Amino acid sequence: MTAPLPDSRTRWLRGVSAPGARIRLVCFPHAGGAAGFFHDWAALTPPEIEVVSVQYPGRQDRLSEPCATTMEELADAIATALLHEVDDDLPLAFFGHSMGSSVAYEVARRLEDVPGRTLTRLIVSGRTRPRVPQEQAPRPLGTDTEILDHVRRLDPEGAAVYEHPALRPVIMPALRADFGLLAKYRPARLHRLGVPVTACGGDRDPACTIEDLSAWADVTTEGLDVRAFEGNHFYLNPRREELIALIASLLS
Repeated sequence: MTAPLPDSRTRWLRGVSAPGARIRLVCFPHAGGAAGFFHDWAALTPPEIEVVSVQYPGRQDRLSEPCATTMEELADAIATALLHEVDDDLPLAFFGHSMGSSVAYEVARRLEDVPGRTLTRLIVSGRTRPRVPQEQAPRPLGTDTEILDHVRRLDPEGAAVYEHPALRPVIMPALRADFGLLAKYRPARLHRLGVPVTACGGDRDPACTIEDLSAWADVTTEGLDVRAFEGNHFYLNPRREELIALIASLLS
């Protein structure tokens, strides 16, 4: 018997209970993003798939909480939430976009061999696989100006919210913290997951090309499937229904 997400809300996990669901899709937002990014996915998803999104600290109704400063801190906390805030053994699938791809991978590493938490698939989007210390990484974006210029390049429409004089001081700290977290994130080695990985991306994404997505083959023993969508880094907004249909087919 499934008893997901009491009152459709826990500290870390947000979603609408789907009685009779046979799998739970856990969605991980991008840098600066929040659980609300996926708020309409449940209505577009077959009833046998329950959609849950992760709420990182330091944003929306967790605004008063400090943002995570390391990937280890963030992934450990989410893994703990999936173990203890949901009282059932429903199989899991993960979807992460941009920064959320790396977070999803790290949480998958932590849960893969835990009894009662069966992970069936990792779906990543808009980001190449994590870089290990011996690989060259892009120069960190240190100033707010650099970060916002990068965000404008990836999401010209969505970046407009950061120009709002009342909102910018509220939402900028989370974005700044997430970019700082990513700059420090370099796993010592790549762990190969025993589940298939699907990597999705926009064919005009300036930050992650379709070729970049093929590197996710290094983190799975069960094969990589790469899917290209028309669009830029945030292709998943205009192509939402197409993407969700693909996810539903992968989880069927």
